[in-house]
Amino acid sequence: MYKKLIILAGALVILLPIVIYFAFPGILYNFLLNAARKSAGLSKKVMTVDNYTVAYLEGGKGDTILLLHGFSGNKDNWTTFAKQLAVNFHVVAIDIPGFGESSKIETESYTIDSQAKRIKKIIDVLGLVKFHLAGNSMGGIIAGKYTAAFPDKVLSLALFDTGGIYSAEKSEFIKLLERGENPFLIDSPHGFDEMMQFIYETPPTIPKRIKVYLTKQMISSREFNEKIWKELAQEMYLLESDLPKINAKTLIVWGEKDRILHLSSTRILEKSLPHATTVIIKGCGHVPMIEKPQETAQHYLEFLNRS
Repeated sequence: MYKKLIILAGALVILLPIVIYFAFPGILYNFLLNAARKSAGLSKKVMTVDNYTVAYLEGGKGDTILLLHGFSGNKDNWTTFAKQLAVNFHVVAIDIPGFGESSKIETESYTIDSQAKRIKKIIDVLGLVKFHLAGNSMGGIIAGKYTAAFPDKVLSLALFDTGGIYSAEKSEFIKLLERGENPFLIDSPHGFDEMMQFIYETPPTIPKRIKVYLTKQMISSREFNEKIWKELAQEMYLLESDLPKINAKTLIVWGEKDRILHLSSTRILEKSLPHATTVIIKGCGHVPMIEKPQETAQHYLEFLNRS
C-alpha cells in the first residue's frame, strides 16, 4: 500500500504541471511572472493615490530609477531589464493607471496631461525627492513631460523608443493609424500575432496555451484600451514642443527595426536635447528592454555611471 502511494504521488508530481498548463494557463503564467520578479529582486506592492489603486514592482537599494511602460503595457515589461539595475539601484516600475493591475476607471481621463499629473502624485506618495526617470513609448512622453515640468527632481532621463515627436518620418504604424487601423486593439488571435510582429523584430516564442490566455486578456481589455487610445490620440505629439525645456542628461535608446515609431525620431531628439546620448539596438523592435534586455540594461548602466 505504501509503495502504491509513493507511485501515485510521483505520478501526480509529473501530471500536475501538465494539467495546469492545459486547464489553468493563467496560473502557470502568473507563476512564471512571479519567478521572474523574484529572480530580478523585485516584489509587487500596491499604493492608493486619490481614487486609484496603483500596482508597482520595487526592489534594490541606491539611487531610485522610476520606469514607465508604454500603451497596453505594464510594469513587468521592465522585469528582466531591471534585474541588472537592482544590484546597485532602487528600482520602481509602476502600472500606469488604466493599465496592468492598476485601477481602470471609466469616467476618468487618460490623456498624456492627465497621466503626467497622476505620475506626479504617485511620485509624491512614493516620497521620491531626486531620481532617474525612464519611459518607453507612451511612458517616454510622460517621462519627458515630467522632466520638463520638474527639472530639479530628475537626475537623468532615458527615452526608450519614445512617442511624442511630430516631425519624425511616418512609421508603418502611423500609416496604419491614418487608414483607421490600430494593431494594439486586439479582437482575435490573428490580431495578437499581428501586434507581436509590429512590436518585435523577432517575437518571443510563447507556449500555445499561455498565448491563448494572453490573447484573451488583450481582447477583454480592448474596449478600455480603445477609450484610452482615443484620448491619447489628441496629444500624441505633445513631447516635441517641450524638448527645449529638458536639461537633464538624457539617454535615447531605439530599436533599429522599430515599426511603431520611426528611427528618424532620434535625430530630432538629439537636435533638441543638449545633453543627449543615443544608442541604437541592432536587430530590435519597439521594446528593447524586453527584446534585448541584457544589452539594453548594459547601455543604460554605462549611461548612469557617466551621469
